[in-house]
Amino acid sequence: QVQVVESGGGLVQDGGSLRLSCAASGSIFHVVSMGWYRQAPGKQRESVAIITSGHSTDYADSVKGRFTISRPNAKNTVYLQMNDLKPEDTAAYYCVVRAYTTVRDWDDYWGQGTQVTVSS
Repeated sequence: QVQVVESGGGLVQDGGSLRLSCAASGSIFHVVSMGWYRQAPGKQRESVAIITSGHSTDYADSVKGRFTISRPNAKNTVYLQMNDLKPEDTAAYYCVVRAYTTVRDWDDYWGQGTQVTVSS
């Protein structure tokens, strides 16, 4: 089993910053990618940022230039630095880890989510 735990959410004012953290642990053979999704009330879950094992990154257009995803080498941890936050960034943020648990078996593992609220 793989466990995924997020932290770092909270309440911040318009224009403020937060850093989210996510740690994966358990029976991990190889991590393919780690990333963040978010879901606002009444909306579908959307991809925010992804980083691969080769450190390639991809961002949603709405967060480019404001959010930065990073993953320290050789650690199953990922960070999302969020700057210049806007009220429309308010959502529950979920970490997702795509990992192999054996040489053949892989799956996407999700955390429980952390709430980010940006007040205007």
